[in-house]
Amino acid sequence: MKSRQWLSLIACGALALGTAACGSSSSSSSSSSGAGGTKSSSGGGGGGTVNGAGSTLAAPVYQTWGSNLSSQGVTLNYAAVGSGAGIQQWTSGTVDFGATDPALKPAEIAAASAKGTPVLIPTVLGGITVSYNLSTVKTGLKLDGATIANIYLGKIKTWNDPAITALNAGTKLPPTPITVVHRSDSSGTTQGFTTFLSGYSPTWKSTVGANKSVKWPTGTGAQGNPGVAGAVKQTPGSIGYVEQAYALKNGFTYADVKNKAGNFVAPTLASTSAAASGAKVSPDLAYSAIDSPNSAAYPIASQTFIVVHQDLCKAGTSQAAAKALVSFLNYGLGQGQQVAQQISYAPLPAPLLAKAKAAVSKLTCNGAPA
Repeated sequence: MKSRQWLSLIACGALALGTAACGSSSSSSSSSSGAGGTKSSSGGGGGGTVNGAGSTLAAPVYQTWGSNLSSQGVTLNYAAVGSGAGIQQWTSGTVDFGATDPALKPAEIAAASAKGTPVLIPTVLGGITVSYNLSTVKTGLKLDGATIANIYLGKIKTWNDPAITALNAGTKLPPTPITVVHRSDSSGTTQGFTTFLSGYSPTWKSTVGANKSVKWPTGTGAQGNPGVAGAVKQTPGSIGYVEQAYALKNGFTYADVKNKAGNFVAPTLASTSAAASGAKVSPDLAYSAIDSPNSAAYPIASQTFIVVHQDLCKAGTSQAAAKALVSFLNYGLGQGQQVAQQISYAPLPAPLLAKAKAAVSKLTCNGAPA
């Protein structure tokens, strides 16, 4: 995919934060998927229009899949509103699917079950980079969980703090003040990042904790991965947690992070996929890639899911949209895995991919195969 087209899809996801979602093609004039939008309508060419909302981490890859399927009559409207808001919209029936980075919590499962059995479908993985804007350090910065936590607690205030210096022997670090940037919305990326920090900082775990939304001790909030990326790019001395695809497109420098095995690992497709290899997967396909024990794994890798109801039509999705949604999921778990790699998302390990495909094959529309 050309860079300009990819960036337009990013912008589409960012715009959807405050407005109706963008369609997957320029010719689309289908229903919106933002808060208060209408649900599914049939599309042309025997296809259908599908509305989804949620994860900003996954927005570029879902928009790309939707764009690639537009020639087959499938139109995707996706609102990148964050995992928390996406699950709320799906539960309320505003959209056909929700997109979330962490698996559903028991309370979310209970709320969604009013419309039928929720089904969790893993799609891809994304590395949550610790990106920074420091002109004098272009590469090679090393950080560990305890140090990152102390930066976000406001205890480490300058880039030449002894804790950072100790991890970076031979690197001349400036006395530049650190500006912390974090998410302001309910975010699966935030839950992944704060889960990692909780594992290495007892203070963080007891005072801030791990969740989609937390009470930040310091820093500036920004909406979505695009918002954090924009703030880091515009602020010298800043640090922010940004999904890898956004970091690469903005030309960010990001740290190698110490993993559970004691290795400093850069976020790459291989190290992000390694985080899911061997992960404990529950019967409903819930799993976490954060802080994997795999020695080759990047430790702040995030899984991401699409969430639907087992019987799509009984939950309120039209028959045309149900068929389009299944086409979208089958594409994403098929050719879409390779497409995802082209825009810096890691594919699912083969055993998990097989389970995800099996889950999609069991989706129905009024009791019949969807």
